[in-house]
Amino acid sequence: MGEAFVSPIFLMSVETVKEYLKEHDLLESYIEFPGSSATVALAAEQLGCEPDRIAKSLAIKLKSGRRLVVVVSGESKLDNSKFKKLFKETSHFCPPELLPELFGHPMGGVCPFALKDGVEIFLDESLKKYDIVYPAAGAPNNAVKITPEHLSELLGAGWIFVTK
Repeated sequence: MGEAFVSPIFLMSVETVKEYLKEHDLLESYIEFPGSSATVALAAEQLGCEPDRIAKSLAIKLKSGRRLVVVVSGESKLDNSKFKKLFKETSHFCPPELLPELFGHPMGGVCPFALKDGVEIFLDESLKKYDIVYPAAGAPNNAVKITPEHLSELLGAGWIFVTK
């Protein structure tokens, strides 16, 4: 990793994700970039793809204590009314300083892989319009190339529709 990404938190997160990918025969799908992929636009630039193919992981902490990762297509926005109707609560994004403790990954590296126990994972229907999507892999300079269907099977994640 480049000097900007040497934080021990990122190194630990990336190693955990790589081990997870190795256990599931997906390590060859791991991609590391020379520059930042911390935002949808930067990730799309690193990959040379349209921003909407970036599988953005939203870390949500509900007042009830539930922790959710909702993976949506890069340019999609969360629809609060759809979210509340489905989960019976208002969405609250996890504060960045709590991400490693509650989700297992730091800001810029939140992904659906190797999450802390108890985190529920959902995939938004917005991902289904693509044959290949690119979720992050634990740091702000990497991704995993995967089909939405394989992502769902791998994670045992259900499909929901909570975007605008």
